[in-house]
Amino acid sequence: MFIATVLLLNFCAAFSTNPRPTKLYASQSANADTVIKPQAYLGFDSNDYPGDASLPLLKQTFAFTGFWLNSPPGAKSNSWLGKRAILIQAGFGFLVLFNGRTESQLRLPALPTELGTSDAELAVKAARYNGFPAKTVIFLDQEEGGRMLPVQIEYLVSWIQRVNSSGYVAGVYCSGMRAKEGKDQFIVTADDIRDRTDAKYFFVYNDSCPPSPGCVYLKNPPGPAASGVAYAVVWQFAQSPRRREFTKSCSRTYMQDGACYPPVPRGSNVTPASFFLDLDSATSPDPSNGRGRD
Repeated sequence: MFIATVLLLNFCAAFSTNPRPTKLYASQSANADTVIKPQAYLGFDSNDYPGDASLPLLKQTFAFTGFWLNSPPGAKSNSWLGKRAILIQAGFGFLVLFNGRTESQLRLPALPTELGTSDAELAVKAARYNGFPAKTVIFLDQEEGGRMLPVQIEYLVSWIQRVNSSGYVAGVYCSGMRAKEGKDQFIVTADDIRDRTDAKYFFVYNDSCPPSPGCVYLKNPPGPAASGVAYAVVWQFAQSPRRREFTKSCSRTYMQDGACYPPVPRGSNVTPASFFLDLDSATSPDPSNGRGRD
């Protein structure tokens, strides 16, 4: 998801030279003691596990975190494995992710249906190993946008069927942005996948400003439907590093290097974690239902 680890020194320099505004949810109720349930919850996802010591600080801002079941896109290892229990103890909900195949990886001699089934079995095995209960939603990372090719749909169909038959629930991470197909013709990847598979749970990305507010930390962020995909249950509205062609109008909300970093509350003497992150909103503080009854 376009995330890379950087040195803490670079992060601190960027943070000091280009502070980013932090917007907070304010109740409009006349009764200051009234607790208003947020319409959406703020979370993050990252290729890199932030470290046990960073969790209390991160929990001040985020309700849930991404959790990779295999190596994230572009990575050769997975630092999230075995961390479910400590994340639960820290109070996080989960956005459970499995890195799927690109179109170029679905060519012969392997058949897309066979790869979809075998990858689904790996996802289920990893979910069980990490203690995720039945009915946890596992989102298959589908990075490529536009209309899906037949081999991609074959892969998705077999992956979704195998995950759903295992007692877990299949979801898809994909583009929620309009892609041009021809003159005055557009396609939204999420719509295409929804029309051609049995996927019912969608985690969409749309970092275009607007509708994205950019890299800002909102206690009551815009809900997933504000992404433009009405049926989405999670919306990734900021990516690291930012995609300049889509984020020009909200560029000042990102750091000078174009990335989004964990916020540090004013007055805190805790050193922030030095890693890129993406920002997400969801209709639930545990969008994958990964906490179960724990």
